Amino acid sequence: MTTSPTRDVRAPRFDSLCQEAYLNLWRTYDRLKALEDELFSQFDLSAQQYNALRLLEASHPETVPTLTLGTRLISRAPDMTRMLDRLEERGLVHRERRPENRRVVEVGITPAGLKQLQELADSVQDCHQRQLGHVSAADLTTLVKLLQTVRHPHEEEQSTWRKM
Repeated sequence: MTTSPTRDVRAPRFDSLCQEAYLNLWRTYDRLKALEDELFSQFDLSAQQYNALRLLEASHPETVPTLTLGTRLISRAPDMTRMLDRLEERGLVHRERRPENRRVVEVGITPAGLKQLQELADSVQDCHQRQLGHVSAADLTTLVKLLQTVRHPHEEEQSTWRKM
């Protein structure tokens, strides 16, 4: 009995070019985030908490309404109150209610929070270098522009990311 050569009849790996691009973005995010998670776990922080501290540092010495802080975060924080509770328990942020509007909670960074960011600065730069240092400046510029193009129609109108 003669056997015929077997044909590879596997389904295509991706359903579409859009799916391939999306899954590559997702996989890239996962690989880069693993390096970031490794770094921040050494300081008992999440990337989201670090992002909040950086935004508060940029506003320092002023405070920021919690709702405004939430809109400025890189990714949505489903439980902003809990995240701020953790940072406040560690003495990295402070919250206050303004007498003129008790419904608005303002948040600011403390000296300890500023010190924490200073201690993290070199490690964060090293992490970014590990994540993307192998990519040329020209390719990084192209990547940034492509990501902005992809993200633009999905950004909220008032997002600061939309204006970049």
